[in-house]
Amino acid sequence: MPEVTSHEPGAFCWIELATSDTQGAKSFYTSLFGWSVNEFPMGEQGTYYIFQKNGRDAAAMYQKGPEQAQVPPNWMSYVNVASADESAAKAKSLGATAMLEPFDVYDFGRMAVLMDPQGATFSLWQPMKNIGVQIRDEAGTLCWNELQARELGKAVAFYPQLFGWTLKESPEYTEIHLKGRGIGGMMESKAPPGAPSFWLPYFAVEDCDASAAKASASGGQVHVPPTDIPNAGRFAVLQDPQGAGFAIIQLQMR
Repeated sequence: MPEVTSHEPGAFCWIELATSDTQGAKSFYTSLFGWSVNEFPMGEQGTYYIFQKNGRDAAAMYQKGPEQAQVPPNWMSYVNVASADESAAKAKSLGATAMLEPFDVYDFGRMAVLMDPQGATFSLWQPMKNIGVQIRDEAGTLCWNELQARELGKAVAFYPQLFGWTLKESPEYTEIHLKGRGIGGMMESKAPPGAPSFWLPYFAVEDCDASAAKASASGGQVHVPPTDIPNAGRFAVLQDPQGAGFAIIQLQMR
């Protein structure tokens, strides 16, 4: 079911864009994915934008502050956990670095921002009033999270211990499974030398070629043109006009 009422520990549960231009990004993504937007003023912290699909929360966005001036626009992947404090402590014991130690986000949930041993950032989310995404796995919503890893072996050793994932490994790709269900993947990074590992979100689309062309016409860039993945679908890797990377996929019906 694409509509979601809860996430189990270890599942990707939220996706959040840190951008340099909220108005430009809002125009780009609402056009590309058919999202609507709810805006929540937060005083000195600016405005928090919730993207919705069919009236249900699908993603979020905020304007980068001065403290993030050197951080390029990016999509952050969140993983549901039973305890942000316990998971953050475990992550650090496995070699991760805490970018932000666990803290409460009002009464919505408790979170932490971590960097894995190879430099990929991700967040933990312990839900209270807010579970995270309320819709996924249909056109215009999150459907997959992929780690582009500099050293795949180190990622394979780190993440299953932290989140209880099982891995289906092959020479071409490593699938991430949670209780027998595929939720994401890992592969050797294709980024330029010197770039750290990073998590790449995939959004489902009805027509990969048309969506890639629309993104390009709207000021985005196509880094990997529409390409078929046997037994999975047709995907492309894109960059929004502000520089945040993401992927789209036209899923093959099974």
